[in-house]
Amino acid sequence: MVSMAASETAIREAGQDFIRDIIRADLAAGRHETIVTRFPPEPNGYLHIGHAKSICLNFGVTGEFGGHCNLRFDDTNPTKEEQEYIDAIERDVRWLGFDWGGHLYHASDYFEQLYQWAEHLIRAGLAYVDDQTQEEMRATRGTLTEAGTESPYRGRSIAENIDLFRRMRAGEFPNGARVLRAKIDMASGNINLRDPALYRILHAEHPRTGTAWCIYPSYDFAHGQSDAIEGITHSLCTLEFEDHRPLYDWLIDHLPVPSRPHQYEFARLNLTYTVLSKRVLTELVRGGHVAGWDDPRMPTLAGLRRRGVPPAAIRDFVKRIGVAKANSVVDIGMLEFSIRERLNKSAQRRMAVLRPLKVVIENYSSGQSEEIEAVNHPENPADGTRRVKFGRELYIERDDFMENPPKKFFRLAPGREVRLRYAYLITCREAVKNKAGEVVELRCSYDPQTRGGNAPDGRKVASTLHWVSAADAVPAEVRLYNALFLRPEPNAGDFAADLNPNSLEVVADARVEPDLAADTSHAAVQFERQGYFCRDRDSTPDRPVFNRTVGLRDSWAKAAAKG
Repeated sequence: MVSMAASETAIREAGQDFIRDIIRADLAAGRHETIVTRFPPEPNGYLHIGHAKSICLNFGVTGEFGGHCNLRFDDTNPTKEEQEYIDAIERDVRWLGFDWGGHLYHASDYFEQLYQWAEHLIRAGLAYVDDQTQEEMRATRGTLTEAGTESPYRGRSIAENIDLFRRMRAGEFPNGARVLRAKIDMASGNINLRDPALYRILHAEHPRTGTAWCIYPSYDFAHGQSDAIEGITHSLCTLEFEDHRPLYDWLIDHLPVPSRPHQYEFARLNLTYTVLSKRVLTELVRGGHVAGWDDPRMPTLAGLRRRGVPPAAIRDFVKRIGVAKANSVVDIGMLEFSIRERLNKSAQRRMAVLRPLKVVIENYSSGQSEEIEAVNHPENPADGTRRVKFGRELYIERDDFMENPPKKFFRLAPGREVRLRYAYLITCREAVKNKAGEVVELRCSYDPQTRGGNAPDGRKVASTLHWVSAADAVPAEVRLYNALFLRPEPNAGDFAADLNPNSLEVVADARVEPDLAADTSHAAVQFERQGYFCRDRDSTPDRPVFNRTVGLRDSWAKAAAKG
């Protein structure tokens, strides 16, 4: 239990939003001595960036105000749940920077208690077994403007309902033959209160309980009661559950639960050029549109991790967008800004040439080479320097040369002098072409008096280029990831029509510094003038593979600065 002084300090230091305001008020009024929240994923897929908002909120408020957050798997649908998803969820929550300690639970832990509470509702005349098919129940549910029609089985006796429900549990009936429904109000303006299903028959093996059960509680029935069993004080849900809150409260009111949690809703995260529907993400994987749940184009936490996104950047992003009551769409550039801001501080600099164009320095002796000192991070002197080889033959970016440049092209061109990063000033003398007329090699000269990139006579050059030594650079594959969807707000109903055919560009013949090839860690690095990259697990000892995390260009920050 957290002391009052510690609680008051935490309250003062905590952030500002309506959820935190509610918690402050509850603590100040003495309604709760400590805060208990829960993050309750269904283990039927991988977590995505939208879940990160909920994770940061649920774990964050308990860290700020004292208390703990439970990780609870709402595992009530065995046909869609797999151990792979359970393992992935635990891994992702930890990667994001949170830990549930000893507070790991499953809705399946409470199956027997939930069943007993279902019988309690039957005995109180508040639940009944319905023999209608799903289609019949859907047809009699009514509309937003018309009341529903009561089931012909609604008047069954308590004894008959208990008997049928127990026979459902015993496995006597096939899937879909019967359901247990709450008896509330078929004329309610809230359709969720029109005798919702509490249990359905499902002969399927459960990842944790095996074949012990052939009836499973609905999400609505299991969720609130699991909250009550765990002593949850603030059940934080996204806005789509707002219309379910009356049912949440009705069940709490009519069952002998050990505590009375309260549900609060906040706006879910929506991102431009992104779909966060678990159904769509599942179809992307199963349909082969991506290479798996951790494909770096996916908005899953596993995909973001493989892409090289640091978890601190996601936490920064979630904090930046805040917690609101109204849904909105966040510009993907805001997430990229948070990623770039973090990586700019931590990522060491290296040189890599993605589309190599050979440069021969004709007045540099053949067979000669030297080591040039390069800075690992311009803002972090403690990161030190490294030595890179410089020789007669180099590679520069193909886009850094134009034979007939326009007026504002300041990079290399015939007769023009540029600076090679950390090295010398060079001047292009000739462009060598192949039979197709394509430039395949540049003949240049260098000024040996400009080592370090500065001219003793003070002359200026308009551009600085990155480069690698042709003799020492290592071939690499570089994967350039772009938005998975073409439109800012993709159509989740027909997502395939909005897929970006250029969401992945594979650069097969890049050249990188030897240090990059030798470093087998997955730490992010900045390819100078290119962006931030990380080593992919597909790398081999003789051929590294790098994923682009984010480019250097920061369009969102510029737009935000303009207001």
